[in-house]
Formats: sequence, structure tokens, C-alpha cells
Amino acid sequence: MYISTRDSQRVSASKAIIQGLAEDGGLFIFEHLPNIKYSDDYLKLTYKETAQKVLRAFLDDFTDEEILSCINKAYNYNDFKPQEVSYNIFNDYGFLDLYNGKTFAFKDMALSILPFLLEVAKKKNNVKEKTFILTATSGDTGSAALSGFSNTETISTIVLYPNKAISKIQEAQMVSFNGPKAQAIAIDGNFDDCQRAVKDIFKNVKIDGVSLSSANSINIGRLIQQIVYYVYTYSTLVNKNIIKYGEKINFSVPTGNFGNILACYIAKLIGTPINKIICASNKNNVLTEFFNTGVYNANRDFYVTNSPSMDILVSSNLERLLYLISEDKNFVKGKMEELATTGKYDIGSKYKDKLSDFIASYATEEDTIKEINSLYKETNLLIDPHTSVAYHAYKEIKPDGYTVVVSTASPYKFPQTIAAALSYSGSSDDFDLIKELEGITKNKADERILNLSNVKIYPTVWNKDDIRQNVVRLIGEMNDKN
Repeated sequence: MYISTRDSQRVSASKAIIQGLAEDGGLFIFEHLPNIKYSDDYLKLTYKETAQKVLRAFLDDFTDEEILSCINKAYNYNDFKPQEVSYNIFNDYGFLDLYNGKTFAFKDMALSILPFLLEVAKKKNNVKEKTFILTATSGDTGSAALSGFSNTETISTIVLYPNKAISKIQEAQMVSFNGPKAQAIAIDGNFDDCQRAVKDIFKNVKIDGVSLSSANSINIGRLIQQIVYYVYTYSTLVNKNIIKYGEKINFSVPTGNFGNILACYIAKLIGTPINKIICASNKNNVLTEFFNTGVYNANRDFYVTNSPSMDILVSSNLERLLYLISEDKNFVKGKMEELATTGKYDIGSKYKDKLSDFIASYATEEDTIKEINSLYKETNLLIDPHTSVAYHAYKEIKPDGYTVVVSTASPYKFPQTIAAALSYSGSSDDFDLIKELEGITKNKADERILNLSNVKIYPTVWNKDDIRQNVVRLIGEMNDKN
């Protein structure tokens, strides 16, 4: 069963997936850690088999047949091939490449299965209403959600993203899906404005005949699937003889909304031999301060950086971590109320001491550029700016043991930053620049990225103060068309 991080609401896994957000504005979290433990049996499992074992433990009211069906539909070896999870391995560290999906970002791996989980959940709960996915994105979630839900018959999608604060390729991906069942809308504000509006709508807006849900990592159905990355990676490193079974490893995770790194922490909770989890932030380093001091303070300047998917000051999934270390919904509710009213909270030494699994560091934009350049010169490997932030954090901290740097996006989603890192003055057009970079680096871009050059970007832009009324209006219009 799943409970709200803030109140007494208690629901099954399927209902938690349908709702996305709890009625009191809290996030759903498992009431008890499932009775699942990492063992050497996992070493024999494929990615799909690992996913089935993990989902079976966390999705309490799904049958084995339902889970297997969702996995087979999502990982169908046409659109996404889980065996293509790849690793660039060096002596003391390596990169876990999670961007082999349709939109070239790690979020494809979880969002490819969420639509099928949601359809099963609707049938289990006899939900006849039309479902609208309402999601805020800082760059990659939006395109992955639009892609993932594009093949469903009963689900429409609305994505909100900060105007002029994501890469042209990220924007092209999203607007390419615009149609009767999908809309990507630019917001005159930042990601926090988009996310705040989504939470407000979930809590306060009811539309007859419409069920709202989310594809953000605030939806437990997406978060659970991300646990699989870390479990499977450990098994893979043992099977590749990089580490011995039982030897603990570290992960360095580029972090914005705290979903991916929280999944890593849960993987540790279920026994995966993980030592330290590095929380890597960019110049918006509110999380670095939190893990170092126990104080979360969003009262600071907001920066638009060269790692845009991490340009976030209010990390939603941190609320789940507060519950996991406190197991006290009143404590969590109080801290979230403090955040809403004062922009900050202090968890105190009692709970600060329970954050010892995490180490935090951050990278400036200059650091990000420098690491892309140095790694390419040393290894001929290109990494995107978000991965560069995590790589920098790893180099700053150098924890004991083998470290896996989580690589979350294709470098060619951010060609201007890559060109700057390589001191290359090329075309101002992103797609022409990608071709030039391919030539000088001998690193090939996915053809699907280059195909986005045909997408014309004419974004619809909303004022951040009008989001609620515009979403209600847009849902009505899309309902009339479908």
C-alpha cells in the first residue's frame, strides 16, 4: 500500500499511479519497504527480468501477468532496447549511459512503461473518465512523456516547459508531438513556476469526466521503474568482472527534481551494495547546501545554466526522502508548509545525521565546460553538460570504491555547449553544428536527432499567472476534438 507523505491517505499502487499526487498535495510513498532483497540471483537476470522482479515487489495490486505484459509492451526491442543500456568503463570509474531511448534521455526508460501501467491501473479501478497527463518539465521529461503516451488510445498529454530555458533540440522534440491529443506549452517563467502550477491544479481543480495524472517523477509509477537502473547496473559490473560480488560501489547522479537519485537510494535500501550516492548540482546548488547543512533554502537567485534540465530550486522528490528518514508525516507536512510560506526549512541535527548515504557537490558553468573538454581529450568520449556536472562532482569528492557516473542525455541535445567546450566556433544552427561536431570528434549522432531539423518551432506561450485557467480551457478544447 501507498501513503501520502503528508497525511492519512492510503491507497493501492494502481490508485497511486492514477492520482499521481495525493489529495493533500503530498507524494505517495510505499507504506513499508517491500520484502525484496538484492542477492546473487540478480546476476542471472536480464534487464526485463530485473524490471519484473522489482516491479512485482513494489506494485502490490498488479498481477504477474499484468506486469509482464507492461514490460513486454514497453521494452519491445523496436522503440527501446534495454539490452542497449551501455557502459563506458575506466579504471576507477565508468559512465552508465541511459539515453538510448526515443528522445535520447534517461527518462525514456521509465516513461516507456508508465503509459501501460496507467492503462492497467485504470481498468483495475474501473476508471471510465478520460485521462489527461499534466506534466512540468525542465527539458527531458516532456518529450519522453509525449513520446511514451503517444501510442495510447485513452490518454492525452499536456506538458509545460519554461520558455527560452531549454535547448532548441529539446523544444523541437516536444512541439513535434503537438496535435489533438498532445500539447507542449511554453511558460513565461522557470521550471519551478511550471511545477508549482501543476501541483496547484492537481490539488484544486476538478473537471467533470476528466482524470488528471502526472508523468513527472512525482508519479510513483515512474519512480519505481528507475530503481531498476541501479540494480541492473550493479549486476552488470559484477558480470563484467569490474567489481566482485558484495563490493560496494558509488553513484554520481546529476540532480534536479531528485527523482533519479531517490531511485538510487531506494535501490540501496533494498540491499544493492551501494556505498555513497553523490548528489551533483549545477549553479542552482540548493541541494548541495541541504546535504551539507540540513537547511533547504530556496530563497536565492535562480540561474539559467548550460545544464538546463537541472535549473530547479524546489526539488519535489526530496519530500519523499524526508519521509523515508523520518517516517513522520507530520514532520514532512510541517517542513513543506515552511517551504511554501518562508521558502526554507531546517531538518535539524537528528535527521541531518540520517543523510550520511549522500555526498553533495556542484559544478559551475565553467566547470561543466572544462570537464567536457578534458574527458574528450583524454578518452575521445563526449558527454552532455548534465553528465559533466556529475563527472565534476565525482572528481571533486573521489569516494572510496568504484564510482558510476550516471550519463543522462545525448551530448548532441546540447550542441552549442559541446562546441564551446571544444573551443569550436561553428554554425549557429544546432543541426548544422551537430554535423560539424560529428566530423571533428568522430562521435556519431543518432539519426533521429538530425531528423528533428524539419520541425518548425512556433511555441504557444502562457503567462505563469494564467496557467490554471489556460489548462482548464485547453483540456476542454482537446476533449471536444477527441
